[in-house]
Amino acid sequence: MNTQLENAQIAQARAADMLITKGALVELSHEDARVVVNYMTPRRFPAGTVLMREGDEGIDFMLLVLDGEVTVENAVHGDEEAMVVSVLNAGNLIGEMGLLDGGKRSATCVAASHVNAAVLSRQQLTALMADSPQVSARLLLAMAKRVVEHLRETNRKLLTFAQLSKALQQELDGVHIANRRLLEEINRLKAVRNLEDMPNRAIW
Repeated sequence: MNTQLENAQIAQARAADMLITKGALVELSHEDARVVVNYMTPRRFPAGTVLMREGDEGIDFMLLVLDGEVTVENAVHGDEEAMVVSVLNAGNLIGEMGLLDGGKRSATCVAASHVNAAVLSRQQLTALMADSPQVSARLLLAMAKRVVEHLRETNRKLLTFAQLSKALQQELDGVHIANRRLLEEINRLKAVRNLEDMPNRAIW
């Protein structure tokens, strides 16, 4: 029994360490992380499990990956298969925005391997807020900062994409101009050749 308790304590301590890594809530203190982890539920997911699906609503939880890999996928317009945009592993947090606002999930997350995770539901967050309002306030602030950083990163990616699209369009315009000039030259050469092939006739 003591061994089980010790193992549980070790697992909680490890989860608390992961909760404050760069991929999760780095703004949170270790002491606060240990309190938060006490309200989280350990879960195991077999490979292939869909943890959340893009567009789903009412999935009010966030998930801290402890072991394994999770693919983050987005639907591509006109394509039946989703595109993998990133792969998350131990120490990464998933679904904090949905926990905060209860809105639609922005991506589909699938267990790419066997995944061990710690889950915090809206109900557990509410209990934490009632029991430890100061800790929960710092948790929410850390989550909000993480969401803001995600939005900034998305804006940076959109700007980069826009710049690449502009450069690509310029390249395509250049190719079109070159093709048009090449076609004009081919037509000119054909016209010259046709003139050369015409039989010689006296002109009066």
